[in-house]
Amino acid sequence: MKPERAVNVLRLIDKEIDVYGSTVMFDRTLNKQNIFSVFDMHNSDWSVENGWLTGKNPSETAGMAIIKQEFTGNILLEFECRTVLPSTRDINFMWNTEWSQMINSCGNGYVGSICGWWTKRAGIEKSPDFKLRATSSNFTFKAGKTYKVCAGNIDGNCFIFIDDRLLIELYDPDPIDTTKYNKVAFSAYSSWVQFKNIIIRQITYNPLRINYKPEF
Repeated sequence: MKPERAVNVLRLIDKEIDVYGSTVMFDRTLNKQNIFSVFDMHNSDWSVENGWLTGKNPSETAGMAIIKQEFTGNILLEFECRTVLPSTRDINFMWNTEWSQMINSCGNGYVGSICGWWTKRAGIEKSPDFKLRATSSNFTFKAGKTYKVCAGNIDGNCFIFIDDRLLIELYDPDPIDTTKYNKVAFSAYSSWVQFKNIIIRQITYNPLRINYKPEF
């Protein structure tokens, strides 16, 4: 049984995401029998261990498990994740993305990471040129600990929440075409990682009116 959410609302600067009001597009219980019908795998070893999607890749390459289903529009990813000791870094995930045979890696897409960028940062970048990036060194990562992540995109407004707290938010002035680049993926990059309770939703949100009230 999947855990109940602690909160239903995820608040960005000027938007409020209604999680339960957002239509579920993907909610599969993964097992050894269905993993290869659900995912395409590249440059890494993937399995299901006690319900955890488990990726193993010792190399500095984009080892990816890409969900075969397409997800167009504004989407919200929800999942739990952790590293498998002795692995201590790079829990990576992508949305509005694709696999590029030409570069043997992630093509167009938004890349989220916890404890990545060789410097234990968390954040978001845009593949494949990586000129758009926002990261934070303020998140204290503990290897082997399970984290709950919510991440996604609303018309170029990208975000990551960890344990229901907003960690990073950025605006892409040239948003990815979500009708063309519509895959979701999980990645092991020189890491051994696990993902569980994966849910993907079509985002429903309300705009927020932001203003200051006089303080003096």
